[in-house]
Order: sequence, then C-alpha cells, then structure tokens
Amino acid sequence: MTTTRLCLIRHGETAWNTERRLQGHTDIPLNARGEVQALQMARALQNANITFDVLYSSDLKRAADTAQAIVQLFGVEVKVESALRERHFGALQGLSISEAPMLRPDIWQAHISRDLDHGLEGGESIQQFALRVQNALDQIRAQHAGKTILIVSHGGTLDMMYRIASKQALSTERKVAVPNASLNWISHQEGDGWTVEQWGDTRHLQDPALENVDL
Repeated sequence: MTTTRLCLIRHGETAWNTERRLQGHTDIPLNARGEVQALQMARALQNANITFDVLYSSDLKRAADTAQAIVQLFGVEVKVESALRERHFGALQGLSISEAPMLRPDIWQAHISRDLDHGLEGGESIQQFALRVQNALDQIRAQHAGKTILIVSHGGTLDMMYRIASKQALSTERKVAVPNASLNWISHQEGDGWTVEQWGDTRHLQDPALENVDL
C-alpha cells in the first residue's frame, strides 16, 4: 500500500506572535528571533538526514521566509500555495486576544465558542476554512502519492490538518499546540487514511517557542 508522509512546519516567530495578535491573512514578516528559528529548523532537518521530494509553502511572508531557510540549505525549489494560508479572521485580524473581547465581544464570542458557520465579519467560517485546508491537503497528497512532502504553513492551518488526520471534530476545543518553527508529522496510507505520527517537536530550537493563539 502507498504511504505518503507530510512534515508540517509552522512559520517562525513574528512581532504579532509576541503581542498575541490574530494575524490571519495580514502579511506580517518574521522578527529576528523568527529568522533564527527558521534556520535552526532547517538545520535540524539537514542534521537528521531528512530526505523529501517536494517543499510547499503558504504565500504569506512569514511562511515563505521560513521556507527559504530550507531552500538555502537544501538547494530545492518551493511551491507557493495560497490555499495553505492561515484562516481569515475578519474583524478580529490585528486585534490581540486581550483587545478582541473588549472591542468586538460579539464576534469574539462566536470565535471562542467555535461557531462553525460564523464568518467573523468578512473572514472565513470554520467550515469554509476546513474545506479549504481539506482540499489543499487532498490535492497535494494526490499529486505526490508515496512521497515525503514538507509544508510550511500557519498555526491554525496546521491545527486543522491535525484535526483531519486525527478525526477530531471541528466543534471541539484545540487539543494540541503548534509552536513556532515546530516539526509535525502526519501520514496517509492508501486504504487506511490519515495518521498523526509526531506533533509539536521543538527540540531543535535553542529557546522555547510561542504557541499559536489562532484558535
């Protein structure tokens, strides 16, 4: 049976991560620490003699720049895919998790209660986001069946991939953290579906990494 393995990598740290702001589609670059994390992550892949067949990245700068650390060390090309973006958080984008409950209490309540159909005033609903991520994952797997794939993306996006691989319901609270520059492995076996192999590996980072606030 054909087994396809995916290494899911969250981007390095940004200034908005440190401020605990919902980034969504806002194109925030890595901060200095995030750049160091990206290099440490790429070196860890190299030191572990990880071999892979294709590298994908979200088109947002914080993910694309993290992927560039892999490009530079491995001499590979990166396939940029906008479908791997973070969820669009609508009116909550740019707000910190302390500001949002005060400034937009109604939308924040819909967000934290995981209202599956609420678009957060101009953003994506959880259902829309889940469908986008599912379609991206299915297309990438179909194009590279039996291969090892690296994907550089975002906390919320990787949490959604975890939910898909572990069959966790969309309505339930987040079970796992997705730290900056972490390595997370899932696999797909023909006939058996998805499996989570390893999650939240940050042993390659010199300092603790921030967890995702993009629920």
